[in-house]
Amino acid sequence: MNNFVKEIKTTIKDLLSRKGRSFLTILGIIIGVAGVIIIISLGSGAQSLVLGQITKLGSNMVGVLPGKSNENGPPTAVFGVQVKTLTLTDVMAIKDKSKVPNATDVATFVSGNVTIIAGRESVDTSFTATDGSYVRVQNVEIDKGTFFSDEEGRSGANVIVLGYDVATGLFPNGNEIGQIVKIKIPNANSSRGEVSSSIPLRVIGVQKKMGTVAFQNQDDQVFIPFSVGQRQILGIDYVQFIRIKIDDAINVKPAMGDIERVLREQHRIKNPENDDFSVRDLADAIKILTSITDTLRIFLGLMAGISLIVGGIGIMNIMLVTVSERTREIGLRKAIGATRRNIRNQFLLESIVLTFTGGVLGILLGILISYLIAIGARFAGYDWVFVISPMAIILAATVSVATGIVFGLYPALKAAKLDPIVALRYE
Repeated sequence: MNNFVKEIKTTIKDLLSRKGRSFLTILGIIIGVAGVIIIISLGSGAQSLVLGQITKLGSNMVGVLPGKSNENGPPTAVFGVQVKTLTLTDVMAIKDKSKVPNATDVATFVSGNVTIIAGRESVDTSFTATDGSYVRVQNVEIDKGTFFSDEEGRSGANVIVLGYDVATGLFPNGNEIGQIVKIKIPNANSSRGEVSSSIPLRVIGVQKKMGTVAFQNQDDQVFIPFSVGQRQILGIDYVQFIRIKIDDAINVKPAMGDIERVLREQHRIKNPENDDFSVRDLADAIKILTSITDTLRIFLGLMAGISLIVGGIGIMNIMLVTVSERTREIGLRKAIGATRRNIRNQFLLESIVLTFTGGVLGILLGILISYLIAIGARFAGYDWVFVISPMAIILAATVSVATGIVFGLYPALKAAKLDPIVALRYE
């Protein structure tokens, strides 16, 4: 034991005598380990953010999108492809209590981007065209005024509810309620110089500040009656999305089965393989997103691990140079009784100390950068969780030491096999 401690002290002393070379030798290890720590931390933080954003919607929510999808992937509509297989007739069928008894509220959506003008102020934002049940399905809170009713939503009343940021941008003085704003509709022939039209809408409410939910800034949007958005702005006759609130989380799966049966009846589909719609709950979304984030985290971790291999090769090269430089020293040690094992252990120990030191520095650097990223994400308004897994630290330290052993073994064996007579004559 005393000999081992003495060897470690000697090794550290030798490495400290070559500080510059030692640091450059372990730089690849530091970067590789730091990269692994950062990626695992960011992966955990991002996964927590994703799941947190989804669960904010509630555990008793079911979504219906146009287009078929398999169990492990999103529907086609998610990728921006226009699919026109859902209609208001489908919505009315889902609302039928005799067909979907566990559905308490059904909200219908279409969305897009518009420019809203109020006097001399204008704001580019997104709109959600929906019906009065939106506030009940989404648990929306109104800061000023009120949300439009079911009747106003159905009849296409010229009313609008502003998101918090939009209201602040258009009415800095806070006198939004009762004001008239205009939604600018680009003319299809505007390239020929024709003037775009606009729709006047009366502000009846302002949504309470909500921040980001499900990766959308809820404060940077406006809400208008469904028919206004569908017919007058988008000029379409189909539904982009349906969200259904179920009476209890335990009834979500049975309700999904009812919704699928209703839609197959509506679309005259006998074989489920021919479904032209997708019915998903939050559990499905969480499963898919968790699978995606886990895969990305593993892939990026492997990419970061490549730098560990590069660092290991660098260490092997430096150790080979060190063996060449210290050939006479090796011959002298062998001449006074050092065994092959002593020589091998000396150089192997140097390699392990280098990589372990690089691993420790890499871990500290990775934790620091991960923490700064978490602070930055929180400052940007994201509910980011700073996560450092003890397993990641143990893994990084173990891999760095293993790198030292693997890439330091060949130079150590080469040093141990040197003939003492030849070594002493080496210039």
